Amino acid sequence: MNNRAQLANRFREVILNGTWISNTNFKNQLDNLDWKIATTKLQDLNTISALARHIHYYINGIKNVFLGGNLEIRDKFSFDFPPVESQEEWEKFLNKFWSDAEEFAGLIEQMPEEKLFESFVDEKYGTCLRNIDGMIEHSYYHLGQIVLIKKILRNQ
Repeated sequence: MNNRAQLANRFREVILNGTWISNTNFKNQLDNLDWKIATTKLQDLNTISALARHIHYYINGIKNVFLGGNLEIRDKFSFDFPPVESQEEWEKFLNKFWSDAEEFAGLIEQMPEEKLFESFVDEKYGTCLRNIDGMIEHSYYHLGQIVLIKKILRNQ
């Protein structure tokens, strides 16, 4: 298996279908989750919804660059989302999240191998490989938060 396929599979594991690292993934944690739980505020922590949309924000931002667009995302806006106000809105977001994640993984698989080692937009952002690895690690970080918040909310 080449580097691109391995990276795409690692990304799919954390978002869509894996259990090897954390015994779960975003899809497993968020599918069939009531929107009221997803949007429940627990102390000063981010909501499950905010964390999921935060990860989706970065997936879309990096995906846009891989599609030839500009880097338009900014850290300061990565938690700025309108509130989710219904189950239908929540499920619509999740469907977009899964679709965009699969498209992102597909772009990794199709990327020329040498592009992995090229600068991502600007040298200061490192290589494409570093940004893909960072997206995977960032996703696991927030997945852990989601798992803990969900357990606490269900035990209240």
